[in-house]
Amino acid sequence: MAAALPVCYHGTITRTECEDLLGKKHKDGAYLIRDSETIQGAMCLCVYYKRVVYTYRLLQTRTGHYTLMTAGGLDETFFKTLDDLIRHYKKKNQGLAMHLRHSVKRKTALLVKPQKPPEPPESPSPEDDPDYQNVPDSDYVEVLPP
Repeated sequence: MAAALPVCYHGTITRTECEDLLGKKHKDGAYLIRDSETIQGAMCLCVYYKRVVYTYRLLQTRTGHYTLMTAGGLDETFFKTLDDLIRHYKKKNQGLAMHLRHSVKRKTALLVKPQKPPEPPESPSPEDDPDYQNVPDSDYVEVLPP
C-alpha cells in the first residue's frame, strides 16, 4: 500500500495560490508541497522566507524514493517517503533558503484517483469496418497513379 501523503501536500494548486497561502501564514520557514504546473508527475516544495517563496523541484524515482532536484555538482539525497524528506529539511543548513518550520496544512480532504493503465482500444471486427470503396456517398476519392 502506498504511503499516505503528508497534510502539507496541497495537490494541484497554482503557484499563485501557493504564494497566497504561504503569504497568509507570513512566517519564515512556512512550507507546503504542491504538484508542479510544468512537469507532469513532479512536485514542488515551496518555502516562505523574507516575503519570498522559494520553489524546489521534487521528483520521485522509479523505485518510489523522493529527492529534491539539485544544481550541478551537488549530491542528491534520496528519501523513502515525503515525511522523511520533510524531517531532513527541518534541520538547519541543508541547502534550502530557510529550513522547514511551519507546515501549511490543507483545509480539505484530498481526493486522489488511483492511476490505472489505459485500456487498449478495441479492434473493430471485419463486419464493423466499412468498405469505403463500395460506399456511393463516401468522402474518399480514389487516386490513380499518373
